[in-house]
Amino acid sequence: MTALDDTRGTAPHEQTAGVVHHPGRAVDADRTGVVERDGVPLAYEVVGEGHATTVLLLPTWSIVPSRFWKAQVAPLARRFRVVTFDGRGSGASGRPEGAAAYTDAEYAADAVAVLDATGTDRAVLVGFSCGAAWSVHVAAGHPDRVQGVVAISPSCGLSVAAPDRERYAFDGRYDTREGWAAYNRHAWLDGGYADFLDFFFGRMFPEPHSTKQIEDCVGWGHEVSPQTLADTVAGRLGLDGAVAEPLEPLCARVRCPVTVLHGTDDRVRPWQIGERLAALTGGSLVLLEGSGHGPPARDPVRVNRLIEEFVDRVVPPPARRTTWTRAARRGPRALYLSSPIGLGHARRDVAIAQELRLRHPDLAIDWLAQDPVTRVLADAGETVHPASAALANESGHIEAESGEHDLHAFQAIRQMDEILVANFTVFTDVVAEQRYDLVVADEAWDVDHFLHENPELKRFAFAWMTDFVGWLPMPEGGGREAALTADLNAEMIEQRARFRRVRDRSVFVGNPDDVVDGDFGPGLPSIRDWTAENYDFAGYVTGFDPARLRGTEELRRELGVRAGERLCLVTVGGSGVGGSLLRRVLDAVPLARRLAPALRFVLVAGPRIDPAALPEVDGARVMGYLPELHRYLAACDVAVVQGGLTTCMELTALRKPFVFVPLRRHFEQAFHVRRRLEQYGAGRCLPYEQAAEPDALAAAVVAELGREVDYRPVETDGAARAAALLAELL
Repeated sequence: MTALDDTRGTAPHEQTAGVVHHPGRAVDADRTGVVERDGVPLAYEVVGEGHATTVLLLPTWSIVPSRFWKAQVAPLARRFRVVTFDGRGSGASGRPEGAAAYTDAEYAADAVAVLDATGTDRAVLVGFSCGAAWSVHVAAGHPDRVQGVVAISPSCGLSVAAPDRERYAFDGRYDTREGWAAYNRHAWLDGGYADFLDFFFGRMFPEPHSTKQIEDCVGWGHEVSPQTLADTVAGRLGLDGAVAEPLEPLCARVRCPVTVLHGTDDRVRPWQIGERLAALTGGSLVLLEGSGHGPPARDPVRVNRLIEEFVDRVVPPPARRTTWTRAARRGPRALYLSSPIGLGHARRDVAIAQELRLRHPDLAIDWLAQDPVTRVLADAGETVHPASAALANESGHIEAESGEHDLHAFQAIRQMDEILVANFTVFTDVVAEQRYDLVVADEAWDVDHFLHENPELKRFAFAWMTDFVGWLPMPEGGGREAALTADLNAEMIEQRARFRRVRDRSVFVGNPDDVVDGDFGPGLPSIRDWTAENYDFAGYVTGFDPARLRGTEELRRELGVRAGERLCLVTVGGSGVGGSLLRRVLDAVPLARRLAPALRFVLVAGPRIDPAALPEVDGARVMGYLPELHRYLAACDVAVVQGGLTTCMELTALRKPFVFVPLRRHFEQAFHVRRRLEQYGAGRCLPYEQAAEPDALAAAVVAELGREVDYRPVETDGAARAAALLAELL
């Protein structure tokens, strides 16, 4: 009996309720569990329960866990039941000792054990790198369990020459660790493991701007000991007493459909290996021109679509009813995307949409949005697309990345890669099912980035909107952060130079002088000059006309402010990041009221902070989400805000004195918002280190309370100007 046939094991330990939420994940597992086979625990997850067809994403080399598939799980789970598991030697699975525990047959038997444990009769197998060989083992040994195989960048078991690698034996001893000599048991065990990880993943991702993928994989590689990884290679090669079963004879026994995806710039294993596997299995070959060894991570949109198309071929979906409308009978339709990170985008976007309808009264607008933006849209009577419910929670991710008034904004966005791929998939499904003449993306980073990466998917006029340009490093990030932000900026600049047709219009919500000075990075253009060349300027969009606000005295009475009293309004935006600042203000309330006895405080917790979680303090009232926050800002005498652009600019337009406390390590608030407020001569910046001292915060509020402001006027026609730019695309 071979290990492939031996799926003996203990009953799986499963968890179907109360599954732990993982910050940064696009989707949580419906089921998690552990099945033990021959004493080795195998941790698995199931996502998308209820779908008829199962896709098993096999482990790859144990240098990385199943998290390598993070860009595939949520997109595929929209239509399929997706099963993943950590291969032996990685992630949450066991790490047996010795090469014999890591043969191809053992990994393949593990896959069958996971199929059994998850109640999966048949599945489409997707294998990457070493996992491609294991998919062949399973398909050959258990043809009744496998509906099809997608082999991505196959790397093991086939006789295709690779002279650059083969000159160094894995078990040999060499005087050098350069190049493929680093792929060596003795080098790993003698202190060269970290250097090997850097070398290997640099080879794996030769595509420019792959810093995130390399960083992820190097981090995962450090979770595996050099000895365990050496055992996995020895097992595959038949060293140390392990028995390696030849792969090519097994290929002839594969009866299911097979497709092979391989990058032409694969510097780990050449694409000819993929060609050989396709020939041996009677499968098809898809060459990914210019891709390296890791397309699931580096080209996820294309890979996901190829997997989906393959599954639909081998397991055709039920027929669907569709409707086609003649062009002459189609009214204009737009899809509006509004960033959920805060509420400022939503208020300005509603104002722009209303102006856009004045120019095109028959325009239908659907919104693809999530909380808290959907609350603003509901209040405005806008139509939220049902697919919005499938969007992964960006606000929740941002909150999970934050600390005490601390949000490393650049890193938080960078860590959101899995969520961005998932949400772009939702977007592509929406625009495939419904024709749209115009897509407006207000800082919808996923859509802008992946449309430039996959320009063939653009079938509509596309307008991009933002109120800042340029990822900027925080000084404490040092050279590494400066290099990473410059790399991301360079990618954006290159995308725009190569694919200008993707954006039909780029709109900057502001004026040329609002753009920060400086460059995008060493050797890159000036931010201000590049923005002027690539954007149209709409002026700032407040969403309201300050001159038309009425009833502030009535509102003050509703808030409990008596004649002769002064009101300090405190608001921290639409996310849940501002709880720390609210608590610091409450600490300062008694001191501020000692300095100014007539002063009362109203704190707005917003839509994602529970007011009941904040302490009660005399002279202060805590409120929840206020749909018309600008009216309350108009009613105050002074304000304390977190430092987001929208609220600061609304206070500027209303000519109110205010203290703003930027989030620590938040480059946009530290640089872009500061630049904007300096242009208007507005606000007083108070670093959080000072705001956390009740005396200092109380003194700053009272000092601003009596100050006469002399701000530069904020334009009131920004929404109309932005709408005019968009209307030209319809």
